[in-house]
Amino acid sequence: MKMDVLLGLQWGDEGKGKVVDYLAPKYNVVARFQGGPNAGHTLEFDGIKHVLHQIPSGIFRENLKNIIGNGVVLDPVVLKREIEGLGKFNMSVNQNLFISKKATIIIPTHKLLDAAYEKSRGENKIGSTLKGIGPTYQDKIGRVALRVGDIMSPDFDKKYNELVEKHKSVLGFYEYDVKDLPELEKAFFDAVEFFRELNLIDSEYEVNEELANGQRVLAEGAQGSLLDIDFGSYPFVTSSTTMTAGACTGLGVAPSVIGEVFGIFKAYCTRVGSGPFPTELFDEDGERMRKEGNEFGSTTGRPRRCGWIDLPALKYSIMINGVTQLFMMKADVLNIFENIKVCTHYELPDGSTIDKLSFEISEIDAKPVYQTLKGWNCSLAEVNKYEEMPQELKDYVTFLEKELNVSIKMVSVGPDRTQTIMK
Repeated sequence: MKMDVLLGLQWGDEGKGKVVDYLAPKYNVVARFQGGPNAGHTLEFDGIKHVLHQIPSGIFRENLKNIIGNGVVLDPVVLKREIEGLGKFNMSVNQNLFISKKATIIIPTHKLLDAAYEKSRGENKIGSTLKGIGPTYQDKIGRVALRVGDIMSPDFDKKYNELVEKHKSVLGFYEYDVKDLPELEKAFFDAVEFFRELNLIDSEYEVNEELANGQRVLAEGAQGSLLDIDFGSYPFVTSSTTMTAGACTGLGVAPSVIGEVFGIFKAYCTRVGSGPFPTELFDEDGERMRKEGNEFGSTTGRPRRCGWIDLPALKYSIMINGVTQLFMMKADVLNIFENIKVCTHYELPDGSTIDKLSFEISEIDAKPVYQTLKGWNCSLAEVNKYEEMPQELKDYVTFLEKELNVSIKMVSVGPDRTQTIMK
């Protein structure tokens, strides 16, 4: 069997959690391959809203194996809280949640370092979620990090203390106060004890054996392609590989194993934190979009920056990921507009236009060149089939498919799992 990959094509928050939950019955395994608790995957069904930060979004489907891969950085405190939160829904994750022993652990001083680094940048802040993600990936690359398998070692406390001392020396350089560390450590070690009772596995063997046995595997990405550490709007990016290639390194599978690549995008654009955003709206339309889409971070609560859809950016993400199918989310947010704008090119300071994301795009003032389409300007609440959609929405889908040269197979018209239209 091939492993399918599902990932975001914009700056995150595209609605990946809902799509994983919707597709999950077709799979035997859902596996997260990168990111950490800075991710917030929102699912809604039976009138209840759920937000997952580290656990794969297939957890609400019975008889489905959920794997946290080696490419993820894990906060034991957050994971413990998530698992306990699922307990009120009579869910026992002990049966269907499995964690790679090679996943890297976020320790309390990683969060302090995150805050110290961000503070030191002054006005040039990255927009970090301050969850300790970046410093943890730094330690991973620096070959000093702790991994999940280390918590079973009799030397774990020694390894932990050695790493903390390294961090304290850096925090001292930044003159950052560590008075909160004892309290953070208490919660951390309580969570580590809890962690030891979970299913800790060599996940690369598990995933490959499932595929060899004919089981269907869906790899779930976090954040978005335009936040990729290599190909995103650097330095305003996340610390992991958010694209299809990250599924190989984050789960331990060969590139030849990749099957379908599902690319998720909003019918418009949003971004949290700093960094370039050519189609960002600072007017009433942007505020209406934010309000209609409830565009506030599911992890941080921060208001998201909103703007019209950006086709050069989407084409770029489709190219680097090898996307085979597109899923368009939150079409209902555009219900309120009589006209909808689509960015097809960027105008550069010298007056020329391009339709590519060049290296310089983060540094120059690139102005969006728009094409205006007629909006549907009506509710989609009663739409249950693609044929029932207003013609203007179908025209919007057709226009995007022609520009992007990939079929849009799904259109989401609301937050609930039932408000999902297959084309």
